[in-house]
Amino acid sequence: MKPRGVFVAVCGLLCALFLGGCGGEGALESAGATPAAVGPVRLWPELPPATDPPFDYGESDTSRVPGLKISGDDVRSVDAVAVVRAEVRARPGVYSGPDGMYEETARAIAACGSAPAGCPVMRPYYRDLTGNGRDELIVGIRMPEQQVGIRVYLAENGGLTRIMSTVDQVVSVELAGRDLIMRVASAGIPGYEYRTAWSWDEQQHSMLPTRDEIVRVRPSAGAVPRLVGPTPTGVPSPVETAP
Repeated sequence: MKPRGVFVAVCGLLCALFLGGCGGEGALESAGATPAAVGPVRLWPELPPATDPPFDYGESDTSRVPGLKISGDDVRSVDAVAVVRAEVRARPGVYSGPDGMYEETARAIAACGSAPAGCPVMRPYYRDLTGNGRDELIVGIRMPEQQVGIRVYLAENGGLTRIMSTVDQVVSVELAGRDLIMRVASAGIPGYEYRTAWSWDEQQHSMLPTRDEIVRVRPSAGAVPRLVGPTPTGVPSPVETAP
């Protein structure tokens, strides 16, 4: 047999072996037709884009805490109650916005030294949320009507900058990596809750609500706000260190 004939015969044998093995045990099988990919479709393309936001919710508002000096930009060197007190003293009578405080809450904060059992400032937590290699201070404040104020402070330039402040009816607060995730009760949709992930934004120099979702959950009576871990992402829980 000529060399070319040998080559053709070998190729034919190999093809027969491969084709014959396709139906064997453990061989690849077709999963059927692949559905065609469908891209996003823009509705009302003639609608002009909005140029101005309808309302400012103050998500990126930051504030320097007056009258506090931080040694070595270490947030653990300050007392969480002293931080909140300094803000209340600087803005008395403010009941709305990022500095908003109920009058009874402000009075209880002022009396934390003499009546610690009734102090609404909860134990602080520490976590590097900005990625600068240093911990930030996370403070929770109990308020009337089952509301909780959550504030985050960044130590910089020898002082404190508040980089997050929000108040809501909190189910729980969690830390996942460098995100702070708030679970909030939904008053208008029974059996559901809002979950918002707050993340550091370098451009705004503040924590922003970067992900927001409505999630169906089982109703739980008497839920107590808490800061817990591990989170669903598997990130270990923060070290619970007292101030």
